[in-house]
Amino acid sequence: MNPRLPWALAGAAVLLEVPYPLVDGELRDVLTIAAVVAFFLAVITHAVAWRGAAYAVLLVLVTAGGGLLVEAIGTRTGRPFGRYTYSGTLGPAVLGVPAVIPLAWTMMGYPALLAARRIAAGRTARLLLGAVALASWDLFLDPQMVTAGHWRWDAVGVVLPGVAEIPLTNFAGWAVVALAMMAALSRLPDRPDVDDRPMHALYLWTYGSSVLLNLAWLRRRTVAAWGGAAMGTVALPLAFSLRRR
Repeated sequence: MNPRLPWALAGAAVLLEVPYPLVDGELRDVLTIAAVVAFFLAVITHAVAWRGAAYAVLLVLVTAGGGLLVEAIGTRTGRPFGRYTYSGTLGPAVLGVPAVIPLAWTMMGYPALLAARRIAAGRTARLLLGAVALASWDLFLDPQMVTAGHWRWDAVGVVLPGVAEIPLTNFAGWAVVALAMMAALSRLPDRPDVDDRPMHALYLWTYGSSVLLNLAWLRRRTVAAWGGAAMGTVALPLAFSLRRR
């Protein structure tokens, strides 16, 4: 597979995300789905190009398959994220979960894994940092998606200051699931001398654009602060490490 293809698809994902704050209604929903699909395809083509088709299949099984499983359990039992309900605005569903949601687990699970590998030494450190890299993204994701009306919690309870619509248990659930995913992914065989820059770029884009979106358009400064601080523990060292290359 042409190693330039992940770059092209990563660029497409970014271009689809840029108009997000400028549109609303069904057009915003369509752009949201399209951006996730493009991001997912960038991840898969990169995994195939640099780590092989077998690796890509296992990556999807762990992230998309695992994500679908925990989301299906979550919507039925309230565990591990709390009791929440999808609104039906994100397209066709599988097991009661919009089909695009498992793709989103893959689209950030893989870049989070590679970001941790770039900046941490040792299996345990990479595992823990990879979990932080993935789980911290949810500090941006859930507030944005709840505001957009894609899902909501039936009961909230204890919350982070300034994020009143999402229970704190949701973020704890994300931490547990992210750790389990990274533990599984860390066992997949890897290759030396791979070009992970497209995935690093997508991780940094997600971080920077999420901070900017919450500050400049959504007016969620507290969300920008929480997400910026948590995800920044990975994104900022990653950016500095890439400058030294």
